Amino acid sequence: MSTPKIGLIGGSGLYHIEGFTDQKWVSVKTPFGAPSDEFLTGKLAGRDVVFLPRHGRGHRILPGELNHRANLWAMKKLGVAFVISVSAVGSLQAKYRPCDLVLVDQFVDKTKRPAEHSFFGAGIVAHVAFADPICEELRLLLLKAARAEKARVHNGGTYVNMEGPAFSTRAESIANHQAGFDVIGMTNLGEAKCAREAEIAYASLAMVTDYDCWKVDEAHVTVEMVLANLRRNAETAKAIVARVIPQLPTEATWSCHDALRCAIMTDKKLWPAATKKKLAPILKKYL
Repeated sequence: MSTPKIGLIGGSGLYHIEGFTDQKWVSVKTPFGAPSDEFLTGKLAGRDVVFLPRHGRGHRILPGELNHRANLWAMKKLGVAFVISVSAVGSLQAKYRPCDLVLVDQFVDKTKRPAEHSFFGAGIVAHVAFADPICEELRLLLLKAARAEKARVHNGGTYVNMEGPAFSTRAESIANHQAGFDVIGMTNLGEAKCAREAEIAYASLAMVTDYDCWKVDEAHVTVEMVLANLRRNAETAKAIVARVIPQLPTEATWSCHDALRCAIMTDKKLWPAATKKKLAPILKKYL
């Protein structure tokens, strides 16, 4: 059995990690449409790594346009069993300062497209457990690496996934702050749901870029502010990823890797042939 690959999803600068060799862009066609971009494959610390620029090279895709199913289906097809997501978030609490890192462990879904965050339907019904939406083993490895890099990192937090592309109104931001939520972003929930259904261990490295707009004594969020703080955090994020990759197991044996074992409700005899074919990389061990 081949050693599972490690996926990275993030900004285009993420793949400029020292030691990321044998780089090759590969195209993957999926039954769910086009992924965000081609996938950059290569080697890092002796492991096979697959990188996807979340918004496409040149940042061409809105958060609401992201095809999470295609992105994660392709990762699964390429043999990925672990995904590290790096993304920008706004802070909803004073303790999360710009340039801090948050290893989130929960989500609140405020998107409008839940059906696009599942592979199932068309004759096969599945309900995965999602009480703990982040792979805890992977999250804790990222936390340990962040501390080793002397980063300002927070252990746990709730990520509000808004739709975008506009930032929050002040009323929305104040409501999220008062509810006690921790950070806000536009991308990670769909990735996490599709990763869980694909039996991929997923964890998010959330990089705080701003205070959203609930904090009236701070300048409200702008694109310039987000980009400036992302650039500041980029080197730290790359160092954390480089530390974690050689620590990942060479077998996919974590609980996330068996997420479908008790989740599929439809009798296998009733699975439509077309849906089985469409989900072949995901259902492979259950066929």
